[in-house]
Amino acid sequence: MKTPALLLVMLLLASGGAAQNMGPLQYYHANDKTGINAFETPKTTAVDFDGLRVRIGGANTLQFQSLTQSGASENLHDLVPNFNLATSNLDLDVQLHNGLRMHLRVYLSSRHHPEAWVKDGYLQIDRLDFIRDGFLSGIMDRVTFKVGHMEINYGDTRFRRSDNGMALHNPFVGNYIMDAFTTEVAGEVYYQHNGFLAMAGITNGKLDQGTIRVDPVPRPSLVGKLGYDRQWNPGLRTRLTGSAYVVSQASGERFCPICRGPSGGVNLYKADRAGARYYDIMEADRMSGRFDPNFSDREGGKMTAVMINPFVRYHGFEFFGVLEQATGRAGLETESRTVRQYGAELLYRIGPGENFYFGGRYNLVTGERANGDEIDIRRINIGGGWFLTGNILAKLEYVTQKYDGFTTGILQDAEFSGVVLEAVVSF
Repeated sequence: MKTPALLLVMLLLASGGAAQNMGPLQYYHANDKTGINAFETPKTTAVDFDGLRVRIGGANTLQFQSLTQSGASENLHDLVPNFNLATSNLDLDVQLHNGLRMHLRVYLSSRHHPEAWVKDGYLQIDRLDFIRDGFLSGIMDRVTFKVGHMEINYGDTRFRRSDNGMALHNPFVGNYIMDAFTTEVAGEVYYQHNGFLAMAGITNGKLDQGTIRVDPVPRPSLVGKLGYDRQWNPGLRTRLTGSAYVVSQASGERFCPICRGPSGGVNLYKADRAGARYYDIMEADRMSGRFDPNFSDREGGKMTAVMINPFVRYHGFEFFGVLEQATGRAGLETESRTVRQYGAELLYRIGPGENFYFGGRYNLVTGERANGDEIDIRRINIGGGWFLTGNILAKLEYVTQKYDGFTTGILQDAEFSGVVLEAVVSF
C-alpha cells in the first residue's frame, strides 16, 4: 500500500475511532512496560465488551551507535559514531465483538523500505459469541484461533525481540544472531489450561504472496509449540516451551519488485525486512550482524527448526535461554546440514517499580555453511536500561561479536565491538 493512501486510511480510521469507546481491549498484549515477560495472550480477561473499541498505538526507536570493526577483507566500512535511522510503528487494534479482535501493524519508517508498509495483520478469536451468546463457551474458555498474514508463533524469542520501532520489551539493543521471524498467511489454534500451552498452525510457506505459478510449487509449512508456564508464588515464575517449524518444500524463485531481485525459499531467518539493529557493519545490508543458514535457492529448500526456551523469574532476577537447531538444505544441495544456536540472558531488575535493570546476554551460532565452512559466531551484550515512565525506555549496552571459520568473503576473521545507546517510546 502506497504512503498517501495508507495515511488517508489511517486518518479515516482515527477519526472514526475517536467516536468509539477507547477503553482497554480483551485478550490483549500491551505495548508498554506491563507487556514485559508476557507471552501468548491469556485466556482470562477483566474487560467486558460494551461495543466496538478502537485502539491506536505505536512505537518509535532511535539509536546512537559507536562501533568499530575489523577483518581480513578490505571492503569493510570505516565507521564513525553517529545516529541510526529512526524507526517507527503504527498499531491499530480493534475489539470487534466479545472475544473477537483484529490487529494491524504498519512500519512507518524502517531500515529496508523507504515507504510505509503493512507488516502483518490477523484476527484473534477467543469467544464465539458472534455466532450466538455463549456458543461453545466451555471449549472457548481454553481455545484461541488466530488467522491472517501474520508473524507465526515459533519460539519465545519473538516476545523479547525488537520489531522495528517496537523495542521496549527487548532488554538489549540487538536481536539474536539467527533471528527467527517470518510473516506468512497462516492459521493457528491454541489450547491453554492451568499453565499448559499447546499450539498447532499451518502456513502457506510464502513471505511474498502471489498467484503466478513458480516451480517448485511450495507445500504448506507447519508450526507448533508445547509449554508450561506457572507462577508458583509471588516471587517465583517458571516457563518452558518447545517450538518446531517444518518446511517440506519452499517456494521457488520469483522476482520481488521491492527487493529488485529474486524472492523465495525458506524465510525463517531472513524475513525481517525491517532490518538488524547494528548498522553498516560487515555486509552493511539490512541483515548486518545476523546469520542466515540459507536453506533456500531458486530450486526451493527444506528445513526443520526446533527451539527450546526456558524462562525463570525469581523476585528481580530473570533468566531466559535459547537452544535451537535448524537442519535443512537448499534446493540444489544433496545433503542436509545443521546449524545450532545457543543463547542465555541474565537480568536483575531493581528500584521502585523495577524501573532499572542490568545484565548480560551470550549468543553462539555454530554449524556448517553451504560451501562446507564450519563456522562459529559469538556475541556478548552487557548493558542495562531505565524506564523513565511505563512507555519510555533508555538502554545502554556494550556489544562484541566475532566470526570464526569463514574461509572466504567479508566475514573472514571479522569482528566488531562498541557501545550503542537506544531510546524507545511505545504506547
